[in-house]
Amino acid sequence: MSVVNELINAHGESLEFGNYELGAKTKKDGFEFQGDIYKIKTFNEITKLEKNGMFVYESVPGTAVHGFKADENDVTFVVEGPENASITLELEPETEYKVHVDDVYVGKNKTNLGGKMSISVDLEEGRPVKVDVKRAFD
Repeated sequence: MSVVNELINAHGESLEFGNYELGAKTKKDGFEFQGDIYKIKTFNEITKLEKNGMFVYESVPGTAVHGFKADENDVTFVVEGPENASITLELEPETEYKVHVDDVYVGKNKTNLGGKMSISVDLEEGRPVKVDVKRAFD
């Protein structure tokens, strides 16, 4: 895996986006995927994805994301970056989610009133990490 040189593209039923190797903020707007319009801003300090003008994903520092799929109950993706990252996702407000990193359960996390949830992911160059966030129904 590697950075996404086109900044964002579709790969089957999922998205890939982000380029943490860029030294200056770069963006691409108007990317259409499954009837929605996406905007990406990315460089070595931050990667941010919006869908139809609404926040979806942000990482500090910047990351590359592959296989990004999201629905009302589940967000899954593989993330890659040169160092540990703080990732914020927009989900359902005040809802509990189970978080798995590389198929290891790391606990439940509840979103705030705005639906945002942050997780920390241990990253190192050349080692992709799988993240799965599922709504907790128990």
